[in-house]
Amino acid sequence: MPTTLDQCRRCELWQHATQAVPGVGPLQARIMLVGEQPGDQEDLAGLPFVGPAGALLDQAIHDAGMARDSIYLTNAVKHFKWEPRGKRRLHKTPAQREILACHGWLEEEIERVKPEVIVALGSTALKSVLQDGSATMTPLVGTPIEHDGRWVVTVYHPSYVLRAPDEASRRQAYAVIVDGLNQAMRLLEGQDHSVDAGTSCPSSRRA
Repeated sequence: MPTTLDQCRRCELWQHATQAVPGVGPLQARIMLVGEQPGDQEDLAGLPFVGPAGALLDQAIHDAGMARDSIYLTNAVKHFKWEPRGKRRLHKTPAQREILACHGWLEEEIERVKPEVIVALGSTALKSVLQDGSATMTPLVGTPIEHDGRWVVTVYHPSYVLRAPDEASRRQAYAVIVDGLNQAMRLLEGQDHSVDAGTSCPSSRRA
């Protein structure tokens, strides 16, 4: 078993990545944002959310009235999965086996930081956070659930906004992210009256 993230060989993604990309943020952060995986710029820099999607996330964090340095930012998968397209390295969605292989690192971060709310940015993050490969975003967007003693809020990944086909779709998807961040803050303050304290997801009930 690897003792550090850089030593991880649990799946094959390390072979084609520049480096593993750990999370960043205060160790006592009350909110953790979990994305899918590092992108091209994150892979080169060794930091999460420093590319175009990160810039959009920064704007959403600002619009939600949050401070980025108060949030812990990480990804479900720690190595960049890509395929060549000419001279470019294009993002490729991690397979479920790769999500599972990397889950231990996310669990270690959650245990260390102990966030009260996790915001899952996209489907891959949601699957990893809930440890449920069949989890889907649609029924959970706008509906926080309790999982392992903390709230989980589901929103789109910022890259989804960047890929949206038109301005109206981009505005709608971006609003979902900002609303989810606002909801995370209300949950910390106990002011979100749109959810019941007993709300949970069937996949989160474990023996």
